Amino acid sequence: MADVLSVGVNLEAFAQAISAIQALRSSVSRVFDCLKDGMRNKETLEGREKAFIAHFQDNLHSVNRDLNELERLSNLVGKPSENHPLHNSGLLSLDPVQDKTPLYSQLLQAYKWSNKLQYHAGLASGLLNQQSLKRSANQMGVSAKRRPKAQPTTLVLPPQYVDDVISRIDRMFPEMSIHLSRPNGTSAMLLVTLGKVLRVIVVMRSLFIDRTIVKGYNENVYTEDGKLDIWSKSNYQVFQKVTDHATTALLHYQLPQMPDVVVRSFMVSGFRSLGVCTHS
Repeated sequence: MADVLSVGVNLEAFAQAISAIQALRSSVSRVFDCLKDGMRNKETLEGREKAFIAHFQDNLHSVNRDLNELERLSNLVGKPSENHPLHNSGLLSLDPVQDKTPLYSQLLQAYKWSNKLQYHAGLASGLLNQQSLKRSANQMGVSAKRRPKAQPTTLVLPPQYVDDVISRIDRMFPEMSIHLSRPNGTSAMLLVTLGKVLRVIVVMRSLFIDRTIVKGYNENVYTEDGKLDIWSKSNYQVFQKVTDHATTALLHYQLPQMPDVVVRSFMVSGFRSLGVCTHS
């Protein structure tokens, strides 16, 4: 490769030209430093002016000398031979003008988009791997071939079955009172009263919890027509925060194979523990 580059090019003069460029840059920097420093280190104004002019002229002479040296060396470098092999670089002249085709900008945009997609996919994969044990009943160590297929489930359960599950939960926790109603057909709505602390409106879809609204014990939970108000928030920020946490818990963990377990766990870990903390 060195022999190919040496054809038609004086490498020694080329190296000296690089040194001359560095010397020229240093000389120009000294000129600007002189202008920046101004007149200093003299007691009288006339002495400062003479010293400044003399120093400035010396720096200009150095710039002129280095520039002449660089021009002399540039003439000695020479030009590469016309027979210099360009290999694949010679095909660059066959490319169309960049102004007439958007290929480069499109490739650059696609490259940036691919990098962003890979970055966000990595973040999403990490978050899903962290939450997989909580969001799924399947074990992470079981391979896809050995993992049993989930049996098809339906959201439609008999209302009698839902009533039995709710009544069992009501008997399990005497400190809570649960009132079940169906104002809109088969979907159940629960009004859970925890002592004299709070009331919770739970909107059910079969045995799946769709919505939860937590309000204070003294707040009105009914609309003007006597139905449960499932849209208005609590007037107190503390119960609004409890509603947000309850909604997050519902979205965080679902078990379609055993929805009654989710409802029971929601009552136990949520409202019961909240009532214990309140009474304590």
